[in-house]
Amino acid sequence: MGHHRKALRTTAVGAVSATLIAGGVLGTAPAAQAATNDVRFVDIAGEGGTVLKANVITPAGADGSRTYPLLVLPTSWGLPQVEYVAQAQKLANSGYVVLSYNVRGFWQSGGEIEVAGPPDIADARKVIDWALAHTPADARNVGMAGVSYGAGISLLTAAQDKRVKAVAALSGWADLIDSIYSGRTQHVQAAALLDGASLVTGRQSAELREIFDNLYASDLSREQDMVNWGKKRSAATYVDQLNKNGAAVMMANAWGDTVFSPNQYADFYEKLTGPKRLEFRPGDHAIPELTGLLGLPNDVWTDTERWFDHYLKGEANGIDKELPVRLKSRSTGGYEGYPDWKSVGATRKKLALSGTTTIHTNVDSGANGGIVLLSSILDQIAKLPPVASIPLLPRAWAAVWQSEKYATAQQVRGTAELHTTVTPTKESGTLVAYLYDVGPLGLGKLVSNAPYTFHGQTPGKPFGVDLELYSTAYDVPAGHRLALVVDTVDPLYIEHNPSGARLTFSSPSNDPSYVSIPLREQ
Repeated sequence: MGHHRKALRTTAVGAVSATLIAGGVLGTAPAAQAATNDVRFVDIAGEGGTVLKANVITPAGADGSRTYPLLVLPTSWGLPQVEYVAQAQKLANSGYVVLSYNVRGFWQSGGEIEVAGPPDIADARKVIDWALAHTPADARNVGMAGVSYGAGISLLTAAQDKRVKAVAALSGWADLIDSIYSGRTQHVQAAALLDGASLVTGRQSAELREIFDNLYASDLSREQDMVNWGKKRSAATYVDQLNKNGAAVMMANAWGDTVFSPNQYADFYEKLTGPKRLEFRPGDHAIPELTGLLGLPNDVWTDTERWFDHYLKGEANGIDKELPVRLKSRSTGGYEGYPDWKSVGATRKKLALSGTTTIHTNVDSGANGGIVLLSSILDQIAKLPPVASIPLLPRAWAAVWQSEKYATAQQVRGTAELHTTVTPTKESGTLVAYLYDVGPLGLGKLVSNAPYTFHGQTPGKPFGVDLELYSTAYDVPAGHRLALVVDTVDPLYIEHNPSGARLTFSSPSNDPSYVSIPLREQ
């Protein structure tokens, strides 16, 4: 664990720096514009009288003679209340009362950070109460939206408050545990990003500090406590209530989101029964929305406004008639539409993982998922995902399987699935699977990855592993191969391999190993 703690400290420092830079950009650029606009800064009494710092923008000329749809925007993790001013002004100009507030525990708002716990949802409901009492807001047409933390709070509030008729949840979570603990593996860089930012910009509750400490310490005796804590803060737990309330839900996320993976959003989307829309684009956490927060043209915010225009204003703008699953490939510039998530990658091709391969643990083979935020941003901007030379990967620490060269381009769409048999020499262990696009010179570009941790296995006894890799949209050029690589160490994750452990991968005749690749029909 020593190298993980060192990596954690380094990542936390970088995370705090990145957050403060983002806060500075978001806090000055929109605010400068807002100086000429009618922005009213107010204090709102949240749950238990906790003061929430907020700002309100009303449509020009609003004189109380009519009401307007209300949009409530909770802030992102670690960002100040002016985060949404540019978009709020735009929405107010088109006829909305827009109220943004700093969630409890951050910046000048009171209280401690509850991580979308019951006090946060109670706060959101009191903010709606305040807006209906003090602005020309229409109680029949209330919407909520937010980026990241604000997205999670918006979804949870819609499940608890029938007044919320529409939601736009951008770069958020529906399942908190499946986000930072998927594959029963701690996503240490993502946790450090959240931890570091909250230490600088907010006040952690004792419960939150304990959750972070237990996460880093890999304390299995407290694992169920962490899972229960996360379930209470996940919209997936309350999906039946949300469906009963009938809110129209739009969700958008990035393929490379290293904090909240696209998989948990796609799974949640499939469980929604009301009006819904799902959008995925290249990038990392909260990056697709960033230019919109700076007041620049932005597809995510354009669709957000269209969503509210239809479901709160009743405008016949056609958004309800469009194919509701909207994807943008990491490789091409165009959008693709699908009737539902299961239609994405409806065709599947299996890559057989034949033979028996044994690898040693505790060493990073050179295959890894990159660096939180940075790697996916480089992929979005310059088409430069993490790379590895597949022929040079040391086979002592990396298991490698490759397909034949593809005669035609392969459009990977959706969730690749690994099925294999593992025989460990110790009762615990971690493996990380990577799917690579391999060019003629053997250079592999990362298509997807995912970690998997096991505990309590019998040494020497084989067991089955089924692992979903992170969903993606990536085009493999003709003449290239796909490669599946498995190793045991990745800086993104905490690993649980005892010193000297080995993992053997096999493909029994009655249960062959494979990776199932989802492909777009052509």
